[in-house]
Amino acid sequence: MEPIRAVAALDDELRRGMYAFIRAARRPVTRDEAAAAVGISRKLAAFHLDKLVDAGVLHAGYQQTNRRVGRAPKVYRPVETDIRVSIPPRQHDLLADILLDGLLAESGTAREAAVRAARERGQDVGAAEREQARPGRLGAERAVTLAAAALDRSGFEPDRRSPTCVRLRTCPFHPLAAKAPELVCGINHAFLTGLVDGLDTTSVRAVLDPRTGECCVELHAN
Repeated sequence: MEPIRAVAALDDELRRGMYAFIRAARRPVTRDEAAAAVGISRKLAAFHLDKLVDAGVLHAGYQQTNRRVGRAPKVYRPVETDIRVSIPPRQHDLLADILLDGLLAESGTAREAAVRAARERGQDVGAAEREQARPGRLGAERAVTLAAAALDRSGFEPDRRSPTCVRLRTCPFHPLAAKAPELVCGINHAFLTGLVDGLDTTSVRAVLDPRTGECCVELHAN
């Protein structure tokens, strides 16, 4: 995938809307479903979806069915590759990888410092969210709402499973989490625990609950 081509293909409100819907669905999506999500015809949706496939943003395939007559419905799913454009080129992942190697080679003290820093950063994010919203005393549902808003801006793609539970569909630290899951998930958990602390609520907590293809942490009511 060429990142500039991919970004250019998403420089259209309808395409961005369908792409966001397909990512959130967590399963292959048909043309009819994508069309309904943004309120356009199936024919127009097919045109835009195929543009996204050509740009390398989506994969296209055919739905497995038991039908014996007619073609199976065409379905779309997002590619697993991140889309990033930087001019001039930057190597933030390289720096992060070097720092991670350094932490892995160091003693527990260095790891503890990283976890502590992550929690403090999370507290800052949570406190800023609370300061902006000024919600007063927070119950679980409102606390989850504020946490989800902050996490959405941080790239976690929160998925509200219930009024008092949020799963995080994306790990912003991927693919480094695959290299050192214990360390990276610990940092992630510390960040999200700090965020809850910063919101000044005891009604919600961050718990480790690793699942394939998602963030390792879940927020839910106590």
